Amino acid sequence: MYIAIEGIDTAGKSTQINAVSQNFPNAIVTKEPGATDIGKEIREMVLSARAQSKKAEFLLFLADRAEHIKEVIEPNIQNKMIISDRSAVSGVAYALIQGEIDKKDLIELNHFATNRVYPQKVFLLRLTKEALEFRLSKKKLDGIELRGSEYLLKIQDAIVEATKLLGLELIEIDATLTRDEITSKILDNINRESTN
Repeated sequence: MYIAIEGIDTAGKSTQINAVSQNFPNAIVTKEPGATDIGKEIREMVLSARAQSKKAEFLLFLADRAEHIKEVIEPNIQNKMIISDRSAVSGVAYALIQGEIDKKDLIELNHFATNRVYPQKVFLLRLTKEALEFRLSKKKLDGIELRGSEYLLKIQDAIVEATKLLGLELIEIDATLTRDEITSKILDNINRESTN
C-alpha cells in the first residue's frame, strides 16, 4: 500500500510518519520533494524560495515527482508499505494557490509526471489557525513558512481540493489531538482496509 501523510508545516507529519512506520518494519519511508539525489537539490531550490516564476516552482516540483515515482514508488508499490511525507497532492495544492495554471492542465501535467501512480490513501493532519500560529511562533521559519499563516491555511484547504481533483481517498484527522490518538486513527484506517 502507498499512503501519503499530508499537512501544512508544523502539523506533525514527521512525528506521525515515524510512529506509523514503527508498525511496518519493512516500510519504505519517503518524501516529496527530496527523496532522490535530484530531489534533494530541487527541495533546496524550492525551500529557498529563489524561483521568481511560480510556473518554474511548479515545474521543479513536477521534476522531483517524476524522479520519485520512477526511483522509489514504482519499484516498491506491489510488495511494500510506502509511507510518504507529502505527495502529488501537495504539488497540486500549491499550484492551485498560485492560480497561474488551469486546473485541467494541472491535473494532466501531474498524470504525465506520475504515470498516474498516486497514493491509495491520503491522510491530512488538519490544523486550526490558532494552533498553527502558536506552532510557527516556536520555530525558525523557512521560505514557505515566512509567507504567513493565512497562506498556509489556504494551502490546507487546497490540499482537500487537490485530493478531489486527483480522485484520491482523503482521511482528515484533527492535528491538535495527541500524538498517540492521531497514530491510532491512521493505523485503524490502514488495518481496516487490509482486512476488507
